[in-house]
Amino acid sequence: MSKTELVEFVAAETGLTKADAGRAVDAMLKGIEKGLKESQKVAFVGFGTFSSKVRPAREGINPLTKEPMKIAAKNVVSFKAGSKLKDALN
Repeated sequence: MSKTELVEFVAAETGLTKADAGRAVDAMLKGIEKGLKESQKVAFVGFGTFSSKVRPAREGINPLTKEPMKIAAKNVVSFKAGSKLKDALN
C-alpha cells in the first residue's frame, strides 16, 4: 500500500477530506520519526513497536574490487509486530 492509498483509506474510514487525512498521516509519520530520533520506542498497543538500534561497525567486501573494507556503524529502524497484527496476518 502506498502513502496515497493509505491517505485515501483514512479519508474513507474517518469521513475526513483527503487533504485532512493526508495531514493526519503526515503528522503521525512525523511523530514516529521524532520519537526514533530521540531514541525512544514508539509503541502502538496490539499493532507493534518501532525502535532504533545501532548496527555495529563490521568488515565487508567491496563487490567491485573484492577488497576487504570497513563498514561504519549506523542507526537502523526496527519494528516488532504486536499480537493483534500477527493474528490478523495468520
